[in-house]
Amino acid sequence: MAAPRKVKQLSRATAEAIFNRFHEIEPEPKGELDYVNAFTLLVAVVLSAQATDVGVNKATKRLFELAPTPAAMVALGEEGITEHIRTIGLYRGKAKNVFALSQLLLEKHGGDVPSEREALEALPGVGRKTANVVLNIFFKQPTIAVDTHLFRVSNRTGLAPAPTPLAVEQKLLKIVPERFMLHAHHWLILHGRYICKARTPECWRCPIREWCLYEPKTPFPNKSPKKALPLA
Repeated sequence: MAAPRKVKQLSRATAEAIFNRFHEIEPEPKGELDYVNAFTLLVAVVLSAQATDVGVNKATKRLFELAPTPAAMVALGEEGITEHIRTIGLYRGKAKNVFALSQLLLEKHGGDVPSEREALEALPGVGRKTANVVLNIFFKQPTIAVDTHLFRVSNRTGLAPAPTPLAVEQKLLKIVPERFMLHAHHWLILHGRYICKARTPECWRCPIREWCLYEPKTPFPNKSPKKALPLA
């Protein structure tokens, strides 16, 4: 992740206003990875590193039909997994991790995906970000997974300016109002994916531009006013 531009942190009141606006636009934001249970969600998130959700969904459609459980994934074998995910970046290493984590789930967790961070992070290919996604989406825990989109938005806007993903996560946990914690992760990621883009943020249609500290704001392409649009 690129080093962020220095910006001051927004106040708690401003953070409240921002998440109120996100909630007004989309009260129940959803992740874009396809899954059928905790195990397939875990696998999808592991595969999504340096890959798009769309690409992962295409690759896992047949994979999850054949192997929706750790036992079925182990039976498919590392080479079998590889054949289904060849279109995803770093597919060989990811196939190795998916096979290994499936074995470990069978050996240590009875085939179930654990709901504890420490146990999740002990699985091959699972780091803090992946664990946070699974804990948030499937187990409904108020965690925040800092990916490149969320890191960018947090620094650009001033919500949680910090030099590392962990530092951003820790700041967000302090400034996000408790009632918005469960969905904060998705609101910020979707905002970064579709509006606050890396190269050219679409400030002209941003629903939180009045509070954002990013400058200079990008104008509407045709230089004419445009009403702010939803997150996606």
